Amino acid sequence: MAGVLLWVTLLHLLFLSGMVSSERVCSYQDVLDHLNLTRGNDVFTSTRPVLDHTHPTMVHLDVYLYAILAVIEKSQTFVPFIWIQLTWNNERIWWDPSQFCGISRVSVPKEMLWIPDLLIYEMIEKDDGPHSPYLYVSHDGIVLIEDEMKVVSTCKMDVHKFPFDTQRCNITFSSAIHIVTDIQLIPFSNSSRVTQASREVMQTQGEWEFLDMTVSRGKLILDREWDQISYTITMARRPLLHVINFLLPILFFLCLDLASFLISDQRGEKLGFKVTVLLAISVLLLILNDILPSMSNRTPLIATYCIVIFAFMLLSLLETILVTHLVERDSIHQETGIDRAPAYDCDNKPDHTPCHTCDSEEERRRGCCACICDVSGRKAPCEPLPVAEEVICSEQGESRLLLLILGDLRAVERTLALFASGRREGKLGYWTRVARRLNAAFFTIYLISVMLFISLMCKEWLN
Repeated sequence: MAGVLLWVTLLHLLFLSGMVSSERVCSYQDVLDHLNLTRGNDVFTSTRPVLDHTHPTMVHLDVYLYAILAVIEKSQTFVPFIWIQLTWNNERIWWDPSQFCGISRVSVPKEMLWIPDLLIYEMIEKDDGPHSPYLYVSHDGIVLIEDEMKVVSTCKMDVHKFPFDTQRCNITFSSAIHIVTDIQLIPFSNSSRVTQASREVMQTQGEWEFLDMTVSRGKLILDREWDQISYTITMARRPLLHVINFLLPILFFLCLDLASFLISDQRGEKLGFKVTVLLAISVLLLILNDILPSMSNRTPLIATYCIVIFAFMLLSLLETILVTHLVERDSIHQETGIDRAPAYDCDNKPDHTPCHTCDSEEERRRGCCACICDVSGRKAPCEPLPVAEEVICSEQGESRLLLLILGDLRAVERTLALFASGRREGKLGYWTRVARRLNAAFFTIYLISVMLFISLMCKEWLN
């Protein structure tokens, strides 16, 4: 009986010890204790994790594009939001999952293990976003890091076809100090897989449309040789906003300038209208200056588009000034001829008829004196007499008054005929005819030149 009790006690103790052992090996901390992986152990963090220093560490890299946050042409800056995955083999880490209740992977803080010193060549600002503080360690020594990063990078952009341009920006990964014999970078996914995965996880694109991502492997050779992987992101601009806000308004202003040729040249509204349209184009050019970069290998087509249209409208304004000057010159000539028209044609007076004209120009403008001819042939003196008072200086006063009225009627008739003919007869309409012909010829050349230029610009933009 005592023997039976002893066996039962022993079995109970063995059962309890088995439970304690099971609980001990089935925790992540037991795995770390087994590996001696603690924060104070510098063995895992101080040196590259290889048993033989002649073996390079193979680092597998994968990058996916989450979002295109900004593309700033003025400063040549590209800001993507990417997801990075790094894997490599730590040869100092290994355990048997069957001895630890099937635990094959544990997460540890990044400070406890060696991490490749990868950097991005194009990065110009430090990423201040939150990062994951942990990494995964597998039982066979494979270490995995998954992290997200906002990359503020420089990108050489070609804005020649702005806003119908396509940009290609690179994100190049390489080690800071480890050369190719220490670390070799290998892309985990090919270009098609990276492109497809990026399209599936893409959150936002904004003004830009993501086209594809190309993966290429290369080497940087200076005094030493570094291994590197470059991801080229290709994206196309959505031009609708710039077309509506910039290209179409300039085209509308050009159409208004063409329509201004229908305004009469005798009025001052045409010149003021053209100056207003020209100032509106100047405002749009100031807006364009804030968009395009200061330096570029080739002149942007949109700058050529604006400058040429500005030049067209400037030539149109100069032509309007010339035409207005010619019309005003003809008007001044006409007004001078009207003011100096005699009240009576003394060339048609009878022979030996003396004629007296008023010497005072002020009296002539006021109509108080007229040319009176002495039809009687007498030598009686003739003085300037006011018509309103009907003063006559001889016996034939009534005849002289009738001749005076006849001369006035002839002058009025000549003036009315000049206005009614529209300056088509006589020398007074010469400059007006020249201005009209010049205006018609310039409008024809102007319209043809504008159509050819717009067609050429559309061909260059859409090619």
